[in-house]
Amino acid sequence: MGSPAAGTATASQQPSSGSNNHYPTPSSLPPSQIARLQPHAFLLAHLSPPASSNQPPVRANGRSPAEFRVTSANAGSLTHTNGSAVVRIGDKAAVCGVRAELLYTQDVASWGVSKSSSSSSSISGGATQGEEAGEGEDEEDDSQIRDLHLLVPNLSLSTGCAPGFIPGAPPSALAQSLSHQILSLLHTSRMVRADDLRIWYHPPNLSALERETESHERMDTGEEEEEEEGEEGSESGTSEIKAFWVLYIDVLIISLAGNPFDAAWAAVLAALRDTKLPRAWWNVDNDMVLCSDDASEAKKLHLRGMPIASSYCVFEADPAASWRPVVIPGAAKEEKDVQGKKRSQQSWVLADPDGYEENLCQERICVVVDQDRGGKTKVLRIEKNGGLSVGKEELRKLVNISIGRWNHLKSIIEALR
Repeated sequence: MGSPAAGTATASQQPSSGSNNHYPTPSSLPPSQIARLQPHAFLLAHLSPPASSNQPPVRANGRSPAEFRVTSANAGSLTHTNGSAVVRIGDKAAVCGVRAELLYTQDVASWGVSKSSSSSSSISGGATQGEEAGEGEDEEDDSQIRDLHLLVPNLSLSTGCAPGFIPGAPPSALAQSLSHQILSLLHTSRMVRADDLRIWYHPPNLSALERETESHERMDTGEEEEEEEGEEGSESGTSEIKAFWVLYIDVLIISLAGNPFDAAWAAVLAALRDTKLPRAWWNVDNDMVLCSDDASEAKKLHLRGMPIASSYCVFEADPAASWRPVVIPGAAKEEKDVQGKKRSQQSWVLADPDGYEENLCQERICVVVDQDRGGKTKVLRIEKNGGLSVGKEELRKLVNISIGRWNHLKSIIEALR
């Protein structure tokens, strides 16, 4: 009778002894919990591997410091807009829709006949005068687009794009800042031409009509007379701008995973390249602008270039943390400071940061580059704030990385056409 009791006691002790093996130890915490408890040390451990491992620095998301996330784009997804596009960069996604509405010059308080006449003369002269006229046309484009607010971008962060955005909340400071940043870049890059947004009224040439009537009466159809008619026909009345197209550019961030500006600007660029404006003309009888319903007569915008934005952030190691000492002399990358002392690398520039990395970085850099038809690179904008780790040499390297990013995005956006 004692044996069953003993056996029962033995069996009851086995689960308790086995359960001791399942007690959590400090080394058995999953990486997700370590990333939440000590985010700075977690990212620093990836960027600064042990010197004995001979492994290159890698980010917590598996990318190298200069690697961007996978990008995809789609155009024409929205049917009730003049142009639309959806851009996805990794886990973040942005959709942009462009709608065109009319702005009559008679509704503009500062508009006058003298201004309209000067605009007509400057543009008509620009077709025959070469480079000087081209520069004057660019200035006219900037003044009219800026003064009349012909480009109206608006960015909103949808409910569910990130945990911090709740339904019914007013526009956040981030959304307003990104909207202003998009508007500023639209004006700086001068990508949209004002001539594509103008609606002209060309009065009929009465002298040419009278001469054509006389020619039909005389039944004279000689070539010399046709050439004279063409010359007189060019001397028409003064053309006037009767209205403008105002482009309302609405961007919706449907998934926020860090660095929203790059995705928002890429969506704006793809949507503007997809935008088609209907053929419009001024009807004198109705004193209004009429538009054609024929989709084949709609025209695309003639954009200047393709500016691409690339954003970076700087992750800095905490010097007071006494991060992993160098075991093998000379194995770690070292540099000398002003005092001549050796120290290990203390900062890393991360391309296209995600939300986890943005929360750990203070210094931000945004580089906007473009290339002309001759292949010459143009740096349209460099924004830098939050720190002093990045100098001139580092900026040159970031420009070269941005050029490679420009070539990659160009192939993606041009494939949408």
